[in-house]
Amino acid sequence: MAVLVIAEHDNAALKGATLNTVSAAAQCGGDVHVLVAGSGAGAAAQAAAQVAGVAKVLHADDARFAELLAEDVAAQVLALASGYSHILFPATANGKNAAPRVAAKLDVAQISDITKVVAADTFERPIYAGNAIATVQSSDAVKVITVRTTAFDPAAAAGGGAAVETIAAAAGNGKASFVGREVTKSDRPELTGAKIIVSGGRALGSSEKFTEVLTPLADKLGAALGASRAAVDAGYAPNDWQVGQTGKIVAPQLYVAVGISGAIQHLAGMKDSKVIVAINKDPEAPIFSVADYGLEADLFAAVPELINAL
Repeated sequence: MAVLVIAEHDNAALKGATLNTVSAAAQCGGDVHVLVAGSGAGAAAQAAAQVAGVAKVLHADDARFAELLAEDVAAQVLALASGYSHILFPATANGKNAAPRVAAKLDVAQISDITKVVAADTFERPIYAGNAIATVQSSDAVKVITVRTTAFDPAAAAGGGAAVETIAAAAGNGKASFVGREVTKSDRPELTGAKIIVSGGRALGSSEKFTEVLTPLADKLGAALGASRAAVDAGYAPNDWQVGQTGKIVAPQLYVAVGISGAIQHLAGMKDSKVIVAINKDPEAPIFSVADYGLEADLFAAVPELINAL
């Protein structure tokens, strides 16, 4: 049977998480189909059709999908579920919102946050904040899965030639409606898709110092800004900058950790980064155990020197 990927998009373009999920789906066996449920999302459907490895794109276009409410997306997926052996969602906010609804309605066990496809029925996923890897085997007829996108290389965005099939929008239950959204506007790259991230910890001492010390470094590197949970809880940085087990999982080419001790919850969110640079005055800080380059120094002196050197 075929494998269904639920596309992450903004109605105008696909998001990178979709490409990683397609890579995971290709390892499950069978043709890979992509569902693009949106409003005026024809461009996103055409982009999905160009992704290497995709055999078919299902395009459901309806005003109800404009904001990708989980209730409506789940209803659309359920209308298609009988034709698929696997249904894969990116482990994003949207994916983690819709997938449990689908699994519950199908009466199957959701397999969350997979990092490896061992076989069509067997997967690996991190547990205990990434300190152990569980191998999960499922005998469910339909496997509902969320994919940790940082664990899979993205499929090529071009080179495919899938057909786009327009399908009827499934009826929702009408119990949920979109009221509004408050979005933080930034010229910086989106945290989960950034190639370079500069993150700060509680050692920065205040939101003013957080901005004063880290912003010039991020500007020099063209980086996104992140933060540890301790820094967010202290009010030094907004919630959407939080990296870690209870924040965002990232795997950039370069991760610069400034004044972050490296609690297990933070390491779970960034230890897959390609190159990790840590600046901390505590030689026993756990962050040094995962860092490729470590600088034992006062961040208030080291970071300005680094900026000048750049």
